[in-house]
Amino acid sequence: MAEAIAILALLFVAFVALGVYVTVKAVKAAKRGVDRTITHARRTVEDTTLRAKSYAPGGVTAELAQLRLSLRTSMRATQDALEAGAAEDASLKESLELFRRLSAHGHELDADLKRLERDPDRAGVAAQLDELRERTERITHSAESLRWAARDRARKFADDDLASLGAQIDVEAGALRHWTVAEQDDLSWPEAAEGQASAQSWPADADANARPTPEPEAGRDTSDADAPKAITAQDPRQQPFYSWQKSTRPETTN
Repeated sequence: MAEAIAILALLFVAFVALGVYVTVKAVKAAKRGVDRTITHARRTVEDTTLRAKSYAPGGVTAELAQLRLSLRTSMRATQDALEAGAAEDASLKESLELFRRLSAHGHELDADLKRLERDPDRAGVAAQLDELRERTERITHSAESLRWAARDRARKFADDDLASLGAQIDVEAGALRHWTVAEQDDLSWPEAAEGQASAQSWPADADANARPTPEPEAGRDTSDADAPKAITAQDPRQQPFYSWQKSTRPETTN
């Protein structure tokens, strides 16, 4: 009885622990989903604000907004391209690691641009625009290089796979149309047979044409050879005797 109670207690504890584990995992997943939603909403609001500022008449604020918008758009596009390609191509993991290092410089530049937007010294900010523009171009150029290299690699693999698939399909299509090869063989058979027959009959004709006519020997009378020979009776004593033949009965004399 005590053993049954102990087993039931262990099962109860196991079920409680499993329920707690599932609940914690569900809460964490929900929290991550909420965080992603909040981050996406914040990002959308910031992009919309920067786009609105960039449309403003020329000035330091519009220039800073354009630099931030260009930086954020390029970095986000490169990140999406590398993460999507790394799931299928392991060679892009090193490129993704390089992009993470580049992202550190990108976040630092974005923080500097954001801080300069609130700086009241517009003259000092305007003096730094050339340097900020150069830093932005260097970072975006590196990000675009990684992004386009990853896209070209994916396109090259797709083209090679498509070419290989097309060759296999051509072979399979030829195998499915096997009767066309048989029809070609049937059409070409009479010509081959005619050529073979002519090849077989040609040596005989050639031998007949090339065979020399025998000439009569010198001093030989051809008149006797051409004359018909007389039929002579055979001697019965010289004929062969077989065991199944009856012997000739001798003639009786009177």
